[in-house]
Amino acid sequence: MKLVAGNSNPKLAEQVSDYLEKPLTKTSVRRFADQEIFVEILENVRGEDVFVLQSTSYPANDNLMELLIITDALRRSSAKRITAVLPYFGYARQDRRSQGRTPISAKLVANLITNAGVDRVLTLDLHAGQIQGFFDIPTDNLFAAPVFVRDIKERYVTDNVVIVSPDVGGVVRARALAKRIDAPLAIVDKRRERPGESEVMNIIGSVDGRDCILVDDIVDSGGTLCNAADALLAQGAKSVTAYATHGVLTGGAIARITASKLKEMVFTNSIQPTEDFENSPKLRWISIAPLIGEAISRTAAEQSVSSLFI
Repeated sequence: MKLVAGNSNPKLAEQVSDYLEKPLTKTSVRRFADQEIFVEILENVRGEDVFVLQSTSYPANDNLMELLIITDALRRSSAKRITAVLPYFGYARQDRRSQGRTPISAKLVANLITNAGVDRVLTLDLHAGQIQGFFDIPTDNLFAAPVFVRDIKERYVTDNVVIVSPDVGGVVRARALAKRIDAPLAIVDKRRERPGESEVMNIIGSVDGRDCILVDDIVDSGGTLCNAADALLAQGAKSVTAYATHGVLTGGAIARITASKLKEMVFTNSIQPTEDFENSPKLRWISIAPLIGEAISRTAAEQSVSSLFI
């Protein structure tokens, strides 16, 4: 087995390498003057089972192109099997035609990855489950829920916790987490007036005097969760904390979260935390390296990955 890391999240790659006790394969990824990407694999990978760790996060297009070129280099170097490990799968929010004359970019990206020569995909908390079907190759969608459950149990008295979905679309995700800690479920009913803005309308469920934990997969502007926190506290919630898998955090998201009424917002390191993230008193990350590492180990050994979440 060989581990190859792109440049999107080198810290996570190092943590996965440490977990597996496997060194990262030496590679050279550099750019020409016009920003064309050049990749050279500096070790023999002929006949090897290769795992490429690369999130397609910001800058999304550069990181995606880097993944495709690394894959092509490995395929032409006679790697036996190439597995793309995508802790964060970019373009996942473009999973359907929201209006006329628009693309389904998630499907296009899935085609690009497949045609580049990837044999299998490992990813984490896809924005929509049907994206698995966009790939014509085996695709394992891992879940951050076990990592969140462990952290919640360490920090809260679960008898007083209520899990909250920030919108109707996230109910399945929130219900699964609530079931794991035997907690009740509440739902924030919101209406989005225009892209990037949200308005909280109503709270479904009892939150009075409870520690509320909002659960989401992707946080971009942070407006939805900050508005949800205001609504929950107005309904008598004792505290509001948010857990989300992918911290995209564009624009003024970090400043918005820091100034909000949220007690804390917790992310995985599927996207490498920035310096501003690290300096915010309300932002914290927990590592998914053991989860990713174990999934890689089981895939290489042809063992069950789904049993990680039973």
